[in-house]
Amino acid sequence: MKKNALLALADGTVFWGESFGAQGAYAGELVFNTAQTGYQEILTDPSYAAQIIVFSSPHIGVVGVNDQDAESPKIWAGGCITRAFSVHTSNWRANNSLANYLMQHGKIGISGIDTRALTHLLREKGAQNAYIMAGQPDPEYAVKQAKMFIGLSGLDLTPLVSCKKAYALALPHPGVHHQVVVMDFGVKQSILDQLHKASCDLIIVPASSTVDEILCHSPDGIFLSNGPGDPAACSGAISVIKALLDLAIPTFGICLGHQLLALASGARTEKMLLGHHGANHPILDLAKQEVFISSQNHGFVVAERSLPRTLKVTHRSLFDKTIAGIERTDKPAFGFQGHPEASPGPMELQFLFQKFAFLMERNYAKAH
Repeated sequence: MKKNALLALADGTVFWGESFGAQGAYAGELVFNTAQTGYQEILTDPSYAAQIIVFSSPHIGVVGVNDQDAESPKIWAGGCITRAFSVHTSNWRANNSLANYLMQHGKIGISGIDTRALTHLLREKGAQNAYIMAGQPDPEYAVKQAKMFIGLSGLDLTPLVSCKKAYALALPHPGVHHQVVVMDFGVKQSILDQLHKASCDLIIVPASSTVDEILCHSPDGIFLSNGPGDPAACSGAISVIKALLDLAIPTFGICLGHQLLALASGARTEKMLLGHHGANHPILDLAKQEVFISSQNHGFVVAERSLPRTLKVTHRSLFDKTIAGIERTDKPAFGFQGHPEASPGPMELQFLFQKFAFLMERNYAKAH
């Protein structure tokens, strides 16, 4: 097959392959994901905005795609790189092929890449600025464009992925419901589903929402969603979260939301060498002394040395000992550095949504 696509890194490395999606070009941060399943969920996760994904699983595409597994209405990743792509789709739930899906969304897919070598390179050098081209690739131009990409540090990408206006998602059945405002920094559909299962009526609001715009919904709790980019660049959201924390409204943050909770509490964040992207990450619960396998997708982390006295560490990554969970000691607020909704990934940490519901119930009992 003709080599009609390429991946160029800012260090001058060029990988040649075959295009199986749209033609065109894209500059972004290159990261690898170790999940063995769930490529549709990964590609449609808004947390991957401005990134190009290398799937370390050598063969993707055989199960196609379907309407139920998308985490958002569009593909947010700039492109996907794989060793082998299946031209055949064989799954009873599929209603489209991955190749067609990429073309419909104008996204580039490149197969025939030595993803083992590429993953080793990223593991040693860290996430790389990269440029992909499909159709009429020019290696010299691609390397130049990769070097020109500014990277994710300092970028607030939440306006790109957040909803433009508030909307409601209420539970259809009777019973005790919690009114939860979801600050949308790039929320996934499966996260909203898990909040519903925890008896939450949801008001999803833009990342740029003010304190008054949030409080007008009389929330029992505040949920800080996942999302892309540098958390420290989200200065407006950090100020809003700080003000909400002062009101002692139960708050739960995941992924980017976890980092914003830490920043609003006085901690700092820092860029990781290669980040955590996969569905097999072991996490230690420090209180229970139990290990949970989690889904992870983040390139920034809360800096341990910056923690104020009001924040305690609740979970740690067993890969590198970085902070995977925090809790305020003076407010009903906690965060988890991962994706406990498990889409894709293990379901062991879904109880964190019930913990959030318990905080709201306890807060209501105190007030009444």
